[in-house]
Formats: sequence, C-alpha cells, structure tokens
Amino acid sequence: MFWNELFWIGRALVLLQLIPGILGWGKQGHFAVCKIAEGYLTEDALAAVKLLLPDAGGDLASVCSWADEVKFHLRWSGPLHYVDTPDFRCKYDYCRDCHDTHGHENMCVTGAIYNYTMQLLSAYNDSNSQMKYNLTEALMFLSHFIGDVHQPLHVGFLGDLGGNTIVIRWYRRKTNLHHVWDNMIIESALKTFYGSDLAIMIQAIQRNITDSWFNEISSWKSCTSDRTVCPDPYASESVHLACKFAYRNATTGSTLGDDYFLSRLPVVEKRLAQAGVRLAALLNRIFVSQTLIAQE
Repeated sequence: MFWNELFWIGRALVLLQLIPGILGWGKQGHFAVCKIAEGYLTEDALAAVKLLLPDAGGDLASVCSWADEVKFHLRWSGPLHYVDTPDFRCKYDYCRDCHDTHGHENMCVTGAIYNYTMQLLSAYNDSNSQMKYNLTEALMFLSHFIGDVHQPLHVGFLGDLGGNTIVIRWYRRKTNLHHVWDNMIIESALKTFYGSDLAIMIQAIQRNITDSWFNEISSWKSCTSDRTVCPDPYASESVHLACKFAYRNATTGSTLGDDYFLSRLPVVEKRLAQAGVRLAALLNRIFVSQTLIAQE
C-alpha cells in the first residue's frame, strides 16, 4: 500500500480496535513508553494530542498498542513494526534494510516513523492534509513505532526474523526469543520487583530518568542537524544491543533464567525510558506553537 493511499478507518472502527489483542513490545511496554512521554510533553503538544484523540480523552498511553491490534486487519502495516538486518553484522543501514519482503522501499519501522512524522507536520502546512491523511491514525502509529524501534529485536537478524524462530525456554515456559523481549522480561520484572503493578514500574523508570540518566537526557532528545525526527540512530542502537545482549547466550533449545533476566532487565528499562523521552521530544517538535488543522 502506498503512503498516500491511507484512508480513514472511521471513529467506530478505531474504538473497536482498542480491544486488547496480540501486541508488539507488549501492551505493558508500549503503555510505559507513552506514559513516560506524556510527562515530558509541552502544553502545545498536549493540546494537539487531546485534539487528535477525543475518543481516548487525550490519553496517549491508552492507545499506544493500537497499531498492534489492527495489524491483522490492516495487513499492509505489518512490515512497519520492524526492520530486518543482515545476520551477524550488527549494523543497520536504511537504504539496504528498509523494505518489505517484496522489496517495496521504505516499508519498515524507520520508514514508517519518517512517514507519519511528515503526515503530522503537513497539518501545519497544507489545509487539505486532513483529506489526505488520518491525523489521529498518524499519531497512534507514530507513537507505537517509536516504541518498536527501541526494542532491540525489532531491528534483529533477517535469518531468524528478529529472534522469532529461536525457540527457547523462559524458565519453564517454552517460547521464542523475540517474545521474551517483547513481553516476558517485563512480565517477570513486574512479578519479581514491582508487585505486578505497571504504575510502580513506570515510576521506577521515571526516577531513573531524573536521577541515574539525567545527564544523558539531552542527547536522547536531540536529532542530528536539527532534524524533526531521526529514527536511524535508534535502529542502530537497537541492533547493537540485540547483538550484545539479546542474542548472546540465547540459542535454540537453551533455557534462559535468572542470569539472563537480571542482566537484560536494565537494558529493557532503559530502552523504554529512551523511547518515552524521544517520543515526547518528537511530538514537542512537531506541535511547537502552531495551530493544528483540526479534523472533522
């Protein structure tokens, strides 16, 4: 599907698709990313989010998993959740890697981030933009894909489909490596350290942002050459982390337990933090002191 062929699903369908389903980072992970982002939004960005999400009451976190919930209906969107890289090179290159299995260029997570940023920016510059694009969808897709590009195995190897074909055991449970990073590290952390309360986990990550990672925040927010959006460095970080942490000691048939969990959890929590801070910075740049053209 070409970018300029995106049409309205309609408000009723949007509401229908908010029903929980099969998710990406994991519903908890995407919720955490958007909840962290909400705390860093400017007044202009908050106003724009509320305008574009009337059915959700302006609550970005509540719709952060929407893109996963509709990908089985909007099948063209499936390749937009990830980008595959050549096996064992541990490098990402947009021109080489950003395409779907049919070779269609720009059909990957980084391409999607560029596209939906452009759609939202067009609302300031083109009075007909609301006829071309569904700006509510653009915001929900963009928020979700910023989360996805920070999950290391969403920029994993082509040969194992980002860890999906690496069958392992997470303690006693049979699963695959990709699912471990999407869901199971977070689920185990919630049970082990946070009393199964996602709000407490988010608060702990927020404290680390203001304390442990405070000196890094400015570099997280910035884009090279003052660009509005810069997902390529995020993808490069992810594949590097995939090689260093996700794939290491995780081969088909292996059992992953405390050693793997406790050493990888800090990586997951920091990626959630980076995704949240960067999503907020991006939305703040998009919605800076301008009047958004409202959708009918």
